[in-house]
Amino acid sequence: MPKLLAYAGATLVLLTALSIAAQTAPRSIRHVFMEKDLSDFPGREAVVYQVTYPPGTSNPPHRHDGHVFLHLLEGELQVQVKGGELVTLAPGETYYESPTDVHVVSRNPSATAPARAMVFMIHIKGAPMTRPVNE
Repeated sequence: MPKLLAYAGATLVLLTALSIAAQTAPRSIRHVFMEKDLSDFPGREAVVYQVTYPPGTSNPPHRHDGHVFLHLLEGELQVQVKGGELVTLAPGETYYESPTDVHVVSRNPSATAPARAMVFMIHIKGAPMTRPVNE
């Protein structure tokens, strides 16, 4: 009987862990190439980075508090800002977010292929590049 309880307990722990993992979609991964102070715009900096969206990525609502220019290099990416249309980007297409936009959809709809984008952003120096927003 004790072995049966131990197996049942282990199974319950495993199923709970799998359930939590299934509910948590992967997040995008940022690789910064350059950060540069902008002397003509005191207190601002430019950042150039690459974002990789693993298959099934779905980032929670957020904002960047800066001007964001995204160019999709590979894969497919669905993006939407609050009040805007849902846009599906293909390789070679670009997207812009203003400092006041709330990014409500940022997802890779593919279950098998990653998406990769190059981003250029101008934001307040020292501020986080991404800030969560509770919708």
